[in-house]
Amino acid sequence: MVVQLSKVPRIEALRPYPARTMDQLARLLAEGATARPDPRRANFFELESDSQIFYVHISPASGRVLLIGVWQRSLVPCSLAPAVQAA
Repeated sequence: MVVQLSKVPRIEALRPYPARTMDQLARLLAEGATARPDPRRANFFELESDSQIFYVHISPASGRVLLIGVWQRSLVPCSLAPAVQAA
């Protein structure tokens, strides 16, 4: 699924993030980003950039975007990562 907003959304964050992170999220939303809907929560998505994943809530009523979290995108899918063994 691709998420693309027609106008620049109002983006808010739960905690302070660098301006470049917020700018990257705004750019992703304007250009269109690969998104995975959260199956447990309506209107929550993981948006992917080349290097990061953004977890956001997009309000259908106002179009407001709430940035909840950001993490580095793994280059190896979790299913292919080596198993961690208990010592």
